[in-house]
Amino acid sequence: MKKILLLTLSSVLTLHVMAQEKIVQTAGRDQLGEFAPKFAQLNDDELFGEVWNRPGLGPRERSMITVATLVGKGIVDSSLGHHLQFAKTNGVTRTEISEMLTHMAFYAGWPNAWAAFRLAKEVWADDSDTGDAKAAFQREMIFPIGEPNTAYAQYFTGNSYLAPVSREQVAIANVTFEPRCRNNWHIHKAAKGGGQMLVGVAGRGWYQEEGKPAQAILPGTVIHIPANVKHWHGAAADSWFAHLAFEVAGEACSTEWLEPVTDEAYDRLGGSCCRE
Repeated sequence: MKKILLLTLSSVLTLHVMAQEKIVQTAGRDQLGEFAPKFAQLNDDELFGEVWNRPGLGPRERSMITVATLVGKGIVDSSLGHHLQFAKTNGVTRTEISEMLTHMAFYAGWPNAWAAFRLAKEVWADDSDTGDAKAAFQREMIFPIGEPNTAYAQYFTGNSYLAPVSREQVAIANVTFEPRCRNNWHIHKAAKGGGQMLVGVAGRGWYQEEGKPAQAILPGTVIHIPANVKHWHGAAADSWFAHLAFEVAGEACSTEWLEPVTDEAYDRLGGSCCRE
């Protein structure tokens, strides 16, 4: 069963890469369409429409190469500002752009790096270390992190995120936990059938049934949760964590939320013991 699920996720990854959203640019026509229509067409259709969408490199890598080239050539005007914003949109984090420009300063020149930093500081002004970590974690998995899990926040210690994957046939959601985040003890009740299945997607986490030792969840780990069993699950102390949650069909199904997992109980598990 585990092998089949891993093959299925691998197939989804392939489809995800193949279906990567195409980059569309209209700046050339917007700004120079009447004055220089051919240049505008080459900019929008050839450079961005063809080159930026070629296989082999993703938009994030192409953005980093473009920024490095512009700074190396001393182009630190609005053109660089545009590409820095584009780089952020393509997933380059504040930490990454800072480290990138620091490294480049020794090759592209200190004044160029200073000028680039001024622009980058404005582009990433609203980002935080948490935002960087979240963006980096998103690149580890094929499923989206989703939106803050506000509807169930009262049943979680720490911040979690929810992304519905499918509502057809079988309800599937990708649940993401920040480090140390975990849900309360709870029970998936059912008169017949029911329960839940978890599949580790990225990061490291924990699953524990009442009266049993906690079990590590790593990418590919499959957890079968019977109906009417008290349990909890969440992230390791030093890692973001995401799992798919499959709802098992049954009769008279409901979820009973119980007490939180205390810090004392959670800390006894250790932070990094579920590393491979």
